Amino acid sequence: MNNSIKTSLITGASNGIGLDLTKKLIAEGIKVIAVTRSGEVAGFSHPNLTVMQGDISNEESIAKVAKQVAELGISIDCLINNAGVLVDANTEVPTAAGLNASFATNTVGTALFTEALLNNVTDGGQIIFLSTIMSLLRAAAPDAPGYRMSKAALNMYVVMLSERLTKRNIRVTALHPGWVQTRMGGQTAPTTIEQSVNGIYKAITENTAIGKFWNVDSAGIENY
Repeated sequence: MNNSIKTSLITGASNGIGLDLTKKLIAEGIKVIAVTRSGEVAGFSHPNLTVMQGDISNEESIAKVAKQVAELGISIDCLINNAGVLVDANTEVPTAAGLNASFATNTVGTALFTEALLNNVTDGGQIIFLSTIMSLLRAAAPDAPGYRMSKAALNMYVVMLSERLTKRNIRVTALHPGWVQTRMGGQTAPTTIEQSVNGIYKAITENTAIGKFWNVDSAGIENY
């Protein structure tokens, strides 16, 4: 167990990577605050698991979660921004609906949620953002415009935030979890959820870089 991490908060923890990462952290002796839209994590419970209802695309919901965390006096050693949407995977033409939905969760909601919880992140802690290699300029392609653009904007926020938080020694990392066998990635994806989660855990416990992009597939740092 990484003794410096006692409590982690994960968004989008009801299924896929978020759910399995929740289980992994708990197995490693870490308390987890799981934030889900339903306020439930079906089929899993544990004394070290606290579930909160929250939708990061809704400002009132963000404020509600932040209030709960503050009232409970929770100190977050590792904030994991896992929640995200992919609404335009099979299109090349951006639409207002696709862009708005993508940015509302992947960029605006994620940034506002993080800002709302910054006072509860411990000095010397870390903030992880699940991004995607699809957001990097060298990996540009015409498909999924809202997803790629919203995650590229998120990458910029990661670098900006990392510079803001240097005085608090908070490590901020953007992370590509791999092309994973989830509802978003599909069952033909080459990476299992277990492999992805193990790679994310490796980044959480071993990565020391600040404001950099971690690639689970290569288990190392890459350039934006």
